[in-house]
Amino acid sequence: MIKKQLIMEKALELFAKQGFEATSVQQITEHSGISKGAFYLSFKSKDELILALIDHFMMQITSDIDYIVTSTNNEEELLYEFYFTTFSSFHKHSDFAKLFVKEQTQSFNKEFIFKMHYYDRLMQKSILLMIERLYGEQVSDTKYDLIYCIKAFMSTYSELFLFHNVPLDLDLLSQSLVEKTNLLAKQTTIPFISKELIQIYKQPINDEVTKEQLLEIMEQKIEEINDSIEKESLILLKEQVLKPTFAPVIVKGLLENIRNHSHCKWVSYLLRSFYKF
Repeated sequence: MIKKQLIMEKALELFAKQGFEATSVQQITEHSGISKGAFYLSFKSKDELILALIDHFMMQITSDIDYIVTSTNNEEELLYEFYFTTFSSFHKHSDFAKLFVKEQTQSFNKEFIFKMHYYDRLMQKSILLMIERLYGEQVSDTKYDLIYCIKAFMSTYSELFLFHNVPLDLDLLSQSLVEKTNLLAKQTTIPFISKELIQIYKQPINDEVTKEQLLEIMEQKIEEINDSIEKESLILLKEQVLKPTFAPVIVKGLLENIRNHSHCKWVSYLLRSFYKF
């Protein structure tokens, strides 16, 4: 395990018990079995560590959801798979999700707020794509309102099993939310959120990654993971970005090899966007 990953895992254990504010860098280094100097080689501050944790978990969740939306070919199953994957991901990362919901009311810096807007916009982009695939022109006037209804379902129902110990039946929950979403999509005629309203308050965001940035991220991930099929696939994908030679079907196969590795989910997401898969 690389030192940066170790620090993040050990810090999360302390944050979950004590919260962000009550946990010091000294406590993190002692819990990680490293020196303060080693900590500051990986992170400039505790705030940078917190932002790295947010990046890590939001990248995992965003990547999982985007993959379902862009890769599920059966539209009858798409909405169910979306909800099932969403709540599975929340449950898998429940320690961080609980901590984040509890702590997000605290005073965070502008970079934190920007990051959350960034990931929220990426999530909205995936949800809008799903809505347009499922309902088409039927929801042309209500689709932006429907995005917020779906986000509200995601937030409200996740709190039931995160904080109220409600047993999580993923199948039943997903079926129930599919029914509710379909009813809203088919019956709603008076939207509150319009495209014009979104344009007024949304902040500009550039979610495009340059080829150079993509190669830099890939090189970093290649160094982070041990020898494995994922590492070999990532090396081949990097070569493909530098000099395209593979057919699309081969590129898709290589992306399948890496998409479930925790260090590669975000790279997989970026590469799917890069290749328009």
